[in-house]
Amino acid sequence: MKLDHDQNSPVLKVTDLETRFRSHAGNTFAVNGVSLELGSGETLGIVGESGCGKSVTVLSVLQLIPKTNGEIVNGSAWFNGMDLLKLSEKEICKVRGAQIGMVFQDPMTSLNPVITIGQQLSEPLTTHLGLSKKEAKKQAVKLLTLVGITDTETRYNQYPHQFSGGMRQRAMIAMALACSPKILIADEPTTALDVTIQAQIIELVKRLRDEMGMSIIWITHDLGIIAGFAQRVMVMYAGYVIEEALVDDLYAHPQHPYTVGLLNSLPSMDDTDKEQLTDIPGLPPVLSKKPMICPFAPRCSYAFDRCKENPPLMEVGARHRVACWWNIQEKEPRRVS
Repeated sequence: MKLDHDQNSPVLKVTDLETRFRSHAGNTFAVNGVSLELGSGETLGIVGESGCGKSVTVLSVLQLIPKTNGEIVNGSAWFNGMDLLKLSEKEICKVRGAQIGMVFQDPMTSLNPVITIGQQLSEPLTTHLGLSKKEAKKQAVKLLTLVGITDTETRYNQYPHQFSGGMRQRAMIAMALACSPKILIADEPTTALDVTIQAQIIELVKRLRDEMGMSIIWITHDLGIIAGFAQRVMVMYAGYVIEEALVDDLYAHPQHPYTVGLLNSLPSMDDTDKEQLTDIPGLPPVLSKKPMICPFAPRCSYAFDRCKENPPLMEVGARHRVACWWNIQEKEPRRVS
């Protein structure tokens, strides 16, 4: 099914996405009704601790969930007039890499260790753009230069193990951008890098975003990383979106206790009176069943009787929604019409 593309519509619109995994122990409800919109040229940060469903959400959108034990049971993902979840394998392969690029967390497991960086970078250029091998090599060398890799003629013929961690991640970004995609998805791409290289990679992506005008989904467990990078943030917990807002609003006025906990766990140069970082007590829920109560309630110091019901996302301000029955600002139950 294909629809005419409205110039003012979101570049990507995901609605009620549900993904689960099967095992001998039973089902795991990894993503539970996630909806999101990504605007043209916008950077959306998706934040949450490990296992909250961040990566599974974007992998589902690109149909990269392993079919042996994974299943997308509901939802739609509209991009360029197409529902990505309804495309055949042949059709979705034309979208991956060409129109939506992805940078994975660990380039060492994403890059083929026995194929040179140049060959891997040239492949999407010949496959999606139909360039000759000579043209693809010329473009690949340009892409390596674009992402800040020097001595590109030599590097083109080297293997992943001959690159440093930061250089491998730059090469992955070059591959993701090879076909000038409309959307770049980055799944915790700086987690394994030291803070200096981390900052360099983020600055590189910001520059390329501004030059190319692409939209970005940046997945991270660290709210600090996206403070000066994303325009909007979506906080996930237990497979649900529990809060979403413009970055400045979220940092200044967090509405969900979990978001408050994430922000309080960040070190701050301004907080001179703070002797130690605050942690969030307890453990995330085991998602062998879809939570019927608020999934954060067992860890929440604000929990009360209404939290036995799983709250929907509620409007609490301009472009600010939260799934919580308690009003942190007013210190009382939220008034819901």
